[in-house]
Amino acid sequence: MTTVIRPQQSKALQGKPHRNRNSARAQRSAERREAILAAALDEFSAQGFSAARLDDVARRAGVAKGTIYLHFRDKEALFQELIRSVLSPFVGTLEAVLKADVPARAMADQIVELFVAEVYGTRRKDVIRLIVSEGPRFPNLAEVYYREVLARIMAAVRAWMRRAVERGEVRGDAIVRFPQLLGAPAIVAILWSGLFDRFEPLDVKAFMRAQLDLVFGERASAGRGL
Repeated sequence: MTTVIRPQQSKALQGKPHRNRNSARAQRSAERREAILAAALDEFSAQGFSAARLDDVARRAGVAKGTIYLHFRDKEALFQELIRSVLSPFVGTLEAVLKADVPARAMADQIVELFVAEVYGTRRKDVIRLIVSEGPRFPNLAEVYYREVLARIMAAVRAWMRRAVERGEVRGDAIVRFPQLLGAPAIVAILWSGLFDRFEPLDVKAFMRAQLDLVFGERASAGRGL
């Protein structure tokens, strides 16, 4: 018996291989983009933003230099996307965690664990270190970092601290007004690791929890396993 393929069926059969080709092409493009971002982080970390060259980023990524321009307008746009792709997922996680209805000190201890696991123990700290060192000379990079990372974190911390003040878990509203106070040990830890860790290694968790003792009052050390 002869099978008759109607026009609608014929179009469907012709369209499927076309969709598969488009899907494979999109996947290859996404993989090249991720390779470029990873290579950019390596190159920026090794050379600094100003000294890094897109030729060397392309070499690390295993692509032609022109391929970079298919994804990013220029070196600055590449670094801006590095900020978004590397740090935005962590910021989103932190925002979600800070909305949980748990005691403030327990939340603060959880944030320390999250920071050490998701920032200090990863390449994310390299992006932050680059912003600190290169931001003054490249204000557009600092602006992107402030808008998409710092501003979101400070807003989430302020909302969390307002709840803590209302519950009587924190005396005064200093951290509501200056959320930088709570984040300062994280920046110090990142800078210390790059400059002085080989002379005097820093116990990051103990260091950050000492700051929490100043903010929330001391807890029994045995209760924290310190």
